[in-house]
Order: sequence, then structure tokens, then C-alpha cells
Amino acid sequence: MSEQNNSQPRIFKTGAVRIVEDESMHGLSNEEVRNVLKATYPEIANATIREVTTDEGQTVVEFLPQPGRKG
Repeated sequence: MSEQNNSQPRIFKTGAVRIVEDESMHGLSNEEVRNVLKATYPEIANATIREVTTDEGQTVVEFLPQPGRKG
């Protein structure tokens, strides 16, 4: 993805969990962040990524889990 142009850190959301971008994630694309986070949050491995910018210019990246099959 593109380099961050604003000074506000990105917010990553999965379910009710909010993760604020820190130095370890700065400069990483959304796919690279997914690879870092999927060890802790396995539901984002196949999640759809939706990126939204709020009116205040805050970038929010949502990982929307896909329904799985049982059995």
C-alpha cells in the first residue's frame, strides 16, 4: 500500500479488538500487517480487508472474517 501521508497512526480492527499502529507496523502494507497479526488473531488469515478514512483523516483498517464451514 501507499506510505502514510498523515501523522495519525492507522487503527486495525478485528471484531471488538482495536489495535493502534506502532513503530513495528509503520510502513507495512495491510497484507504485511495481516501476516504479523494472524498468529495472534487466526480469524484474520482469510478475512476481507476494508480500509476507511474518517472525517478527521484517521485511517481505519477492518479485517472482516469470512464465515467458515463446520465439520
